[in-house]
Amino acid sequence: MHASLRPGLAARLDYVVPVERTVPYLLPESDHFAAMPSVLATGYLVGIVEWTCMRALDGHLEDGEQTLGVHVDLSHEAPTPPGSILTVHAELSAVDGRQLTFTIHAHDDAATVCRGTHRRAVIDTERFHTRLRARTTPSHHPNADKAG
Repeated sequence: MHASLRPGLAARLDYVVPVERTVPYLLPESDHFAAMPSVLATGYLVGIVEWTCMRALDGHLEDGEQTLGVHVDLSHEAPTPPGSILTVHAELSAVDGRQLTFTIHAHDDAATVCRGTHRRAVIDTERFHTRLRARTTPSHHPNADKAG
């Protein structure tokens, strides 16, 4: 992490909501989601918030470092229809070791859509992939000892 990684870093993302980011598209295999209104899905909203936070960190991480989302505490206060512009503001409000906390506010032209906090952890990418590989090898798979 660069010394410049400190509270006050911020980013803004203006996102035009496509129909493919509405609730019926979230998990197409779910009849429950398919029957829902065509408005921005909360699951996609979380992804857009994460993207905004990652943008705030551009240029402030070392080579070989990334961040992963580890906690989300967000409201979803208003529906955003396709074609609307969602504007997300993310500000780094706390740095605690490798834990980064962002304050979030998002709105469209009609209302506040989202507010809350999001926490990300700075990781060493190669170390993370090494640990992930150890979890995905057959000897570590939960069903590896069961006959199929």
